[in-house]
Amino acid sequence: MTSTDIPAGFEPHFRKAPLTDPWEPLYSRKTDNGVTVGLRLAKPHTNARGLIHGGLIAALADAAMGYSCAQATGWTTSLVTISLSVDYVGAGEIGQWLAVEGEAIKTGSTICFAQCLAKADGAVIARASGTFRVVPKKG
Repeated sequence: MTSTDIPAGFEPHFRKAPLTDPWEPLYSRKTDNGVTVGLRLAKPHTNARGLIHGGLIAALADAAMGYSCAQATGWTTSLVTISLSVDYVGAGEIGQWLAVEGEAIKTGSTICFAQCLAKADGAVIARASGTFRVVPKKG
């Protein structure tokens, strides 16, 4: 795989947001268990030391877990983050494929719990958990 290849199963991301516009192109794939968000790591994703910025990982983890909760509820609800916890256990490098694999753990009528792993070329570099408030969609 070259530094520009996109792994099989990933499509251009189905949702755009102003926060993630500078990080495009983003990709995603839906599985039975959740939604994975991915991108090829590049210089705009780094901090001053040249490492992949933890804020990028946190934001993508938040998104992947929220999308996973939305998928678990049949995309009939909207969600807002109540809490987000990220443990950084490694580092990503420019050129690697970052896959943030979300999974809904438990959904209820008002709360959804999720977790995810962030992997750089398959190696775990962070894990996250989140709690989301279910907000019914209007009309």
